[in-house]
Amino acid sequence: MYSDFFKLSELPFSLTPNTLYYQPLASHQEALNLVLVALSSGDGFVKITGEVGLGKTMLCRMLLNELDDQGHISVYLPNSFLSPSEFRASFARELGVYPEGKSHEDLLQAVSDRLVHYAQVGQSVVLLVDEAQAMPRETIEALRLLTNLETESRKLFQVVLIGQPELDEQLDQASLRQLKQRITFSCELQPLSVDEVAEYLGARLRSAGYTGEPLFSLAAVKALHQSSKGVPRLLNILGHKALLSAYGKGSTRVEADHVKAAIDDSSSQLSSTLASTAAPDNRFWHGLVVGFLLAFVSMLIVEQVLL
Repeated sequence: MYSDFFKLSELPFSLTPNTLYYQPLASHQEALNLVLVALSSGDGFVKITGEVGLGKTMLCRMLLNELDDQGHISVYLPNSFLSPSEFRASFARELGVYPEGKSHEDLLQAVSDRLVHYAQVGQSVVLLVDEAQAMPRETIEALRLLTNLETESRKLFQVVLIGQPELDEQLDQASLRQLKQRITFSCELQPLSVDEVAEYLGARLRSAGYTGEPLFSLAAVKALHQSSKGVPRLLNILGHKALLSAYGKGSTRVEADHVKAAIDDSSSQLSSTLASTAAPDNRFWHGLVVGFLLAFVSMLIVEQVLL
């Protein structure tokens, strides 16, 4: 592999979210700071949204580390596609309350008792729900009802919902308006600018042990930004393949042609990840074509009638 060739201690563009590679870019750091401030002020619900590949899971892991460092009790649910009963059971297990054999009422009482205990000893509980857009409506309502557990002065736990933009569509349902009103802070992750792409690439390379001059030329950085639309996951895929291409050609620097080779080898991954941003334009052209065809058919019908 190219690690020795570029004097790297490890591969810099792994797709596995590793907090050692976290880069405090503007949008991501703003979201992290927002959540921490909101939680410190006792707000019940916080929401973070972002398109596929923008680093939501990495941000979630950074948040978990920060919460642990600050002495919070963190409850992390990476899979939100749960029925209400499965959700309550998972929450209870993460709190150390084992629900096997308990009735619904006994389970809720056990959860309430554990939360009250944490409140009495001065520890706050934070529930992080990743991929929250997949949570069924009934389960979201079960979550809202669970957050009704409180003392006279404070909520017994706080909630951070992290998901794709479809989460906003889910919360716009009339039946979920009560929960939506409880969301006091929200933040949307943004793609990286071309300058942030250069910063992102350099930071990951340094974390992987690189100490030389910028490894990606300015033209390569611009090509990566244009092809990835600033999506970190795609940058990792293309960055890895561009390094492979440069290594294969014996080049000690990644140039635009190496990025082009990476793009050509990643067409399916690029199209699938960027499909959501292309969808509105596709619908526009589809509607335009259908409208043109309908008008053309109508004109033919009129001509036939006149004849």
